[in-house]
Amino acid sequence: MSGFAKLALLMLFLSLGLEPALAAGGGGAAIVIVADSRNLTGLLGWWANLYNESHLYFTLLTVVLIPLIGSIFGLLADFAMKRIGIDLKSRELAEH
Repeated sequence: MSGFAKLALLMLFLSLGLEPALAAGGGGAAIVIVADSRNLTGLLGWWANLYNESHLYFTLLTVVLIPLIGSIFGLLADFAMKRIGIDLKSRELAEH
């Protein structure tokens, strides 16, 4: 039996096996995922409430903040390494 035939048989088996499972449950119930913000205050409370109110705004803010925070930490690490005498811009290669 070829690889394509095995794949087609597997897909047929999965499609026939999933149909009764979905029919028995009525298509599945909606799941609501929320952050527990009852005991959070300040920035953490705001962040949890933003997640609960709008997943789109939470995602956009996360996508913007992660590279920004990474750049800030990188600059701080570069500054700290220069202060202790490590200069990565003018190093010589050990391999010849």
